[in-house]
Amino acid sequence: MCNKTLITPPENQKKVNRERYDSLDGLRAYAALGIILMHVLANINVKPSANYLTEKLIPFFTDFTLLFMVVSGFSLCCGYYTRIKNGTITPNAFYRKRYLRILPFFALLCLIDLAFEPNIGSLYEVFSNMTLCFGLLPPDTEIHVIGVGWFLGVVFLFYMLFPFFVFMLDNKRRAWVSFVLAVIFVFISIDYYSNPGRRCMVFCAPLFIVGGVIYLYRHRLADIGKRYPLLGAISVIAFTVAFFVIRELALNEFANYLLELALFSVWLAYAVGSKDKVLNNRIVKYLSGISMEIYLSHMLVYRAVERLHLENIVTQHDLLYIVTSLLTIACVICFAHVVKYKVLRPVVKRFER
Repeated sequence: MCNKTLITPPENQKKVNRERYDSLDGLRAYAALGIILMHVLANINVKPSANYLTEKLIPFFTDFTLLFMVVSGFSLCCGYYTRIKNGTITPNAFYRKRYLRILPFFALLCLIDLAFEPNIGSLYEVFSNMTLCFGLLPPDTEIHVIGVGWFLGVVFLFYMLFPFFVFMLDNKRRAWVSFVLAVIFVFISIDYYSNPGRRCMVFCAPLFIVGGVIYLYRHRLADIGKRYPLLGAISVIAFTVAFFVIRELALNEFANYLLELALFSVWLAYAVGSKDKVLNNRIVKYLSGISMEIYLSHMLVYRAVERLHLENIVTQHDLLYIVTSLLTIACVICFAHVVKYKVLRPVVKRFER
């Protein structure tokens, strides 16, 4: 959602005149499910048969974390770009809401993980996680407690730096200059600085910035999507097919980075102006609301499903992967829903008051 008008006072803002970009729900939902399919495939002991899906497509879903970053850049601009730019929200209000959104669920997962492995190393890692500032650690630092949480460290670092991103996105010209410079910095980091990878903000900055650039063009994109919905859908499908064809050409890492950056930017730009039912329906809207919780907890749930030893029941390898994936998805959705809405929501509301 985006604000159309300036809202005051800073600490007690009323929700009025909100824009909605409902098709972003589809991107979040499908990305979360895709990451589950990828992790199940990577961790299951009995592998399914080798084919394009299992060797090319599903492993690609690991980069949906980068799609999350592009969407996060757009979404945070929707909520806070105007208010930070005009000084109508305080740092206390901004960061307090970020902590209340993320920390309760993540902290609970960390404590559950610590209960299974109670040692001094895990305790240190839980403390690091609960600060939400572990993105400030060197990119090669491994935190095994909630291993997928590295993404949260990068995103929270983006929140910490968001006022600076607003400065870089002050106007369209500066936004494009900032984006180009950020991409050049990624090339230098890959070619000269031993490639710190996706856990480094330098590597991720263009992803967040391009989300902000698309935010600056949101009204134009929404208008184009409304006028030419079929042409937009065909163009996105064609670009996506071209992406997977070009991806087979053994590109170097920087070229592949640019290609994925372009793909996810096209998907987001299309979603901003799209009203199609694939990206905009009740199911994806519901899943989008718990997409962060699904992402953070899916490996914990998968480890529980793994203990059922389904390979003793389902002997066909492809069917085993399908059953394991579906069971993991069903269980993680139930877990995320119960914990977020039934257990933690009353607690969070008390802090909000």
